[in-house]
Amino acid sequence: MHDIELLAPAGSAAALHAAVRGGADAVYLGLDSFNARRGADNFTLDSLGDACRYAHMRGVRVYVTLNTMVLPSEAPRALETARQAYRAGADALIVQDIGVALELMRTLPEARVHASTQMNSHNAAGIEAAAKLGVERVTLARELSIAEIAHLSDVAHRLGLETEVFVHGALCVCYSGQCFMSSLIGGRSANRGLCAQACRLPYELRNVARRTNLPAPGDHLLSPRDLCAIDLLPELVEAGAASFKIEGRMKSPDYVLAVTSAYRAVLDRVLEARAAGTSAVATDKEHQALAEAFSRGFTTAYLEGERGNAMMSYGRPNNRGVFVGRVAWVKDGAASITAERTLEKGDVLEFWTNKGRFAYTLDDVQCDEGGSVRVAPGRPVGKGDRVFRVRSAAARFADDPLLPRIPIVGHAKLRLGEPLEVEFKLAPTARRPVGLPATQSLCGIAAGDVVEKARTKPVSADDVRAHVDRLGSTPFSLKAFDVELDEGAGVGFSQIHRVRTEALAELERQLLSGCGDRRLPRVGERAPLPPVRERGCRIVAWAANPACARAAKRAGADAVYVPALNYKRGEAVVAGQRSAAAEQAGYPKQTVVAMSAVDHDPVPGTREHALGFDPWSYVKPGKPVFVDSLGALVRAVELGAEAEAGPHIPIANRFSLAAAAELGAVRVWLSPELTLGQIAELAQDAPMELGLTIVGRQELMVTEHCLLMSQGPCDERCDLCPRRKSPHYLRDQKGYEFPVVTDALGRSRLYNGVGLDVVHTLPDLVRAGVSMLMIDTTLMNVEEAAQAVGRVVRARSLANAGGNALPKESGATSGHLFRGVQ
Repeated sequence: MHDIELLAPAGSAAALHAAVRGGADAVYLGLDSFNARRGADNFTLDSLGDACRYAHMRGVRVYVTLNTMVLPSEAPRALETARQAYRAGADALIVQDIGVALELMRTLPEARVHASTQMNSHNAAGIEAAAKLGVERVTLARELSIAEIAHLSDVAHRLGLETEVFVHGALCVCYSGQCFMSSLIGGRSANRGLCAQACRLPYELRNVARRTNLPAPGDHLLSPRDLCAIDLLPELVEAGAASFKIEGRMKSPDYVLAVTSAYRAVLDRVLEARAAGTSAVATDKEHQALAEAFSRGFTTAYLEGERGNAMMSYGRPNNRGVFVGRVAWVKDGAASITAERTLEKGDVLEFWTNKGRFAYTLDDVQCDEGGSVRVAPGRPVGKGDRVFRVRSAAARFADDPLLPRIPIVGHAKLRLGEPLEVEFKLAPTARRPVGLPATQSLCGIAAGDVVEKARTKPVSADDVRAHVDRLGSTPFSLKAFDVELDEGAGVGFSQIHRVRTEALAELERQLLSGCGDRRLPRVGERAPLPPVRERGCRIVAWAANPACARAAKRAGADAVYVPALNYKRGEAVVAGQRSAAAEQAGYPKQTVVAMSAVDHDPVPGTREHALGFDPWSYVKPGKPVFVDSLGALVRAVELGAEAEAGPHIPIANRFSLAAAAELGAVRVWLSPELTLGQIAELAQDAPMELGLTIVGRQELMVTEHCLLMSQGPCDERCDLCPRRKSPHYLRDQKGYEFPVVTDALGRSRLYNGVGLDVVHTLPDLVRAGVSMLMIDTTLMNVEEAAQAVGRVVRARSLANAGGNALPKESGATSGHLFRGVQ
């Protein structure tokens, strides 16, 4: 194996073959369910066994993704899927759900578990939390710099963990595992593997006061370029990550082969140069291969501290390919392209005209004088129009499940009076199969009949070699073969074929002896945690400024939660607008500080370091604190605070609920993707109080990239940014307006275009087991906040008195309380 693992995507059997042929050390793939790319071809438990056998014989590990939120009814099946994937030969399970991770550590300790990037691990506390779950590797968030990766890799190594980083492929504008945009808009949950990619659609950025489209370089304001870190491999090697990961389980085998091959070649050169004390870089040919495979335009993004417009693909959200030339002339439906690259039959070209873009498959290559290529695009084009190649026929992957063949060496012994013997071993260049001890010898030997004197023509060494080296239907390739032959010996060729086949079968059996059919331990039931005592129903207001916080308390809120950044002097936000006027009075007493879902360590280069902001200075022993990441939960408990787990930690089944309790959470705020029935199922014998947001604008995503940057360059002094003094929103093609709020650290939060209101279901929620109800006033003014809280207080009084429920607000949404998610 290589010093640093190259991990490639395998969204299908063909992509798996492409990854292995491209030189991957490991592949990651998904099954029919519980994986974050349910739209890929994926594998079944039956085909997983075949995939593991194929990969393991070629020295490649297989990781199975179980990296989605697991609903209450699905938890037992998710665990059984993990167990059967391990039995089939999976070398690791990539997990998001904290309950599944802890339960696997308890019931299947032999299995290797990796923390998915969906766990949102972006600081040292997140690494420590992952260690408590028993994982052996953490896939880091994409929003980290190389300096942060080095820092977190060092933390991980001290805890006995590995780190894994993405080096190529699509970038989500939202932190992974934190996006509710797809589900709340269309019911397809990104956290369940069915992202509808609403972030790749066109939007307009508008100022609330002006209500006009602000200038921007394009319409796709949530669409990042693709990550390409091939030129940063030397720095990433030094940073200490154990695995470099390529994104792309939804991509074609062509893409997988091209990208894996390029990174394999460059990484090998980098490692060799490092050992020799020299340097190595990617070639122009390798850069072109990556661009040809798929590209929205490339960026190194957060790895080099870029979080602005340069990392965004505002102009288009899909593959732009490579530029091949311009239209030289047009006549009678034909056009000539002055091509700067060689074009081939089957290439897919894209014409960029003044009326839009369209694709055209090159069905023939007709060259004019001077080398121009004549085409008949079938749609109007103009002289000077640009032409791009978005798919190369030359780079198309031809699948062959026998490739790459396993190099072997052989020996045959034909001694008179002794049995015919054929022996095969792995060639020195072959990778050692996965799962076998380093001390285990691998040698396939088979014997035939006793060799006798030839009755007619003796067999020659060349004859033996010719009949042994017929391996077309096997996965092997014979690199060397020697023959020990007595003069005058005779043997039937059919016997040579039979003994050769038996020797190869024995070698294959040995190669696969460490793969699949693992024994599964018997599983006992986890002892149930004691259910929480009935504590009534409390009303909580989430407030981003003192004025709304005080209004909420006067209206009857039992508690007020304030984000740590808004607690900081000068950072009050009213209805999405930074406002110093709201800070004339301080926050009410006994305010609960709320930590963000994103909290980077103050490593040089981070926004926290630049601003000198430490939200943990507000956290006190014995006092409640709202935490919205797994790392923050563990850190709050270590500080002696009463930790309440927020909805960005996807606690959606009894195992994750038990895990939260085991990690120290005293209260849990449920995911907005749960239905009323699922909440009731989860609340049965729950070991802590459960809360739910019932009024307000739901947060769709949190982004490291500031969404206000599209209107033009800025100095990135986010704490002083004048744009934050005006409310902004993104407007989609249907006219919905999604509020944008950017904080002092330059991180944006995007909110739903329709307000949430499930107050009419309050009696049902209380009966289901919800004991804390939250009103999110982030986008309300003082009067609206007081009215919203007062309305919920009235609804609680009616519910307690057995009266009628209040009606739902007109135009509001019930979220997923009744419609669920896919």
